[in-house]
Amino acid sequence: MMESISSKNKSEEQAALPSREQMEWQDLELGMFCHFGMNTFCDQEWGEGSDSPTLFNPLHLDARQWVSAAKEAGFRYFILTAKHHDGFCLWPTATSTYSVAYSPWKEGRGDVVRECAEACRELGLGFGIYLSPWDRHEPCYADPQAYDDFYCLQLQELLTGYGPLTEIWFDGAGSEGRNYDWRRIMDLIKQYQPSAMVFNMGAPTIRWVGNEDGLAPYPCWNTADSARGSMFSEASLNWLPGTPSWVPAECDVPIRKDRWFWHPQEEHLLLSLEQLMDIYYRSVGHGATLLLNVAPDNRGLLPEADVQRLLEFGKEIGRRFGKALAVTAGTGDLIELELPAAATVIDHAEIMEDIAYGERVSEYVLEAFSDGAWLELKRGSAIGHKKIDAFPPVCAEKIRLRVPVAAASPKIRRLAVYHCGESLE
Repeated sequence: MMESISSKNKSEEQAALPSREQMEWQDLELGMFCHFGMNTFCDQEWGEGSDSPTLFNPLHLDARQWVSAAKEAGFRYFILTAKHHDGFCLWPTATSTYSVAYSPWKEGRGDVVRECAEACRELGLGFGIYLSPWDRHEPCYADPQAYDDFYCLQLQELLTGYGPLTEIWFDGAGSEGRNYDWRRIMDLIKQYQPSAMVFNMGAPTIRWVGNEDGLAPYPCWNTADSARGSMFSEASLNWLPGTPSWVPAECDVPIRKDRWFWHPQEEHLLLSLEQLMDIYYRSVGHGATLLLNVAPDNRGLLPEADVQRLLEFGKEIGRRFGKALAVTAGTGDLIELELPAAATVIDHAEIMEDIAYGERVSEYVLEAFSDGAWLELKRGSAIGHKKIDAFPPVCAEKIRLRVPVAAASPKIRRLAVYHCGESLE
């Protein structure tokens, strides 16, 4: 699969290093996206902003159920669509009458954003917000300067009213050719949420992987100077001067194929466990972070079938990678790992660089000592935050990681082996 973002040449980016916040974010690895709003009640993906607020009435809304399911499945952060392209706001904004405050839900006194933020704080997940720049409802959208004022007021409400934010997600869809006041937007984020990751627009600290299938190409280097803005344009975004060179990728995908919002009678679109594990290998296993969308229904609850599949997914990740047979770390171009028995069956390896020192490895070979000889298991280029390699089962006494090409002495944070019993690669 060709890489769909523009990565800088590896030799040009040896000095690129992540910030502390980026390293912490990359360690999260699994996030849950939650598309919920007016579309949920109108059986649509992209509303035009003309649906009445009276349609929004999730009588059994339980944000804690949403976040609890994410936590039980092993996810570590949660992002809510506070405003999608239709302009309907899930918090009682002072900027518009197109919000929950003008809906029958809780007699106009509800705040979905607050309920999610509180559930995340209670359960220990990072909380993030999606605020669509494109707004199909707001009349002043046609006036760029007026809309920049409007949008910045909305963003400031979210940045200041809901506690620490892990991520701020800017969707480029519908905004092709439109130039928002990104410098002003970024100044607000720096002022109120300086530790939050910024997704793909303005001066981002994380980038879109370039597809909505949850799949990172290989290699997927952490350095980049541009990324596509949406599925609807091949053009690269113009990031602000000063955007860091270290911009790791996030892979977004819905758990129901091609469906970001809930629709009735569509459980048949749920991705299978096998499909989800393939996505995991090709996102987290390629050094990126996976953002899996699970959409609440019109009751305000995650559907039972979706929750079941989510939990199956988390359980299978834990079954395969919850306990390593052997683990080591080290510095240099040759690292060996003794296995606990002379004939240990292994079929997976997990390698992590200490990315505090950047991406140093440009080529590696993984080998097993079996039947008195070294046997090549896998070879690759990028390791970065994490590389998961699957290979046919082999009885081995020890394994070794050789790094024939590196920018500097490799710093390996973790080398671990597993016997998972099956592979989906």
